Amino acid sequence: MKTFGEYIKELRISKEITLREFCKIAQQDPSNWSKTERGILPPPKGKIVLENIALALKLPKGSDEYCNLFDLAAISFIPKELLTNEELLEKLPIFFRTNRGEKPSKSEMEKLAKKLKENE
Repeated sequence: MKTFGEYIKELRISKEITLREFCKIAQQDPSNWSKTERGILPPPKGKIVLENIALALKLPKGSDEYCNLFDLAAISFIPKELLTNEELLEKLPIFFRTNRGEKPSKSEMEKLAKKLKENE
C-alpha cells in the first residue's frame, strides 16, 4: 500500500505539476511539502487542507482518487501494528467513507459484489 506522500507525489508528477506550482495552489510551504511527500512529515489532518490538495491536483470531488487522498491521510494516523493486518487494511477505506457520510465508490461496490458471489 502506498503512503499518502507517495500517492500525492505520483499524482502530481503524472499530471505534470511541479512541486512549487502544486504548493502555490494547495497553499503549502514547498520545503515542508517535500518532506511530506518523502514521508518525513505526516500528512495533514484538516479537511480544508486536504480539499486544497485535491484542488491543486484537479481531483473531482467524490472520485476514487479524491477519496484515496482522504483515506491515505487518515490511515497514516493509525498505529503501525494495526497496519500489518491486510484484511483490516482492505476495509479501512469503506469505513472512512461511511464515517464521512460518503457512498462507497463504484470499484468498491464491484469488489463487494464479487465477494458476495464467491460466498454463494
